[in-house]
Amino acid sequence: MKNDRLNHAGYLWAFAAITRSPGAKMHYRRRRDHGDWHSAAQRNLFNRMIGQPYCCLQHNRTYDEAVAFPESGAAAPAVAA
Repeated sequence: MKNDRLNHAGYLWAFAAITRSPGAKMHYRRRRDHGDWHSAAQRNLFNRMIGQPYCCLQHNRTYDEAVAFPESGAAAPAVAA
């Protein structure tokens, strides 16, 4: 079952991030270049973005875009406990 309000908020959040965050834009572009449609790439970006605050809260860390979206395109490094 899909939460329509969360879906709409996620769409707007990801769209805003694509226009303002270099890391988010790079992640979105990489997904598009690998064959994802716009909506699929944006949904993947939102899923990644929703996991970042969760990880920050879990490990009592502040958000860092360099860690969230590393330039190499590899997965974000694991956070040491």
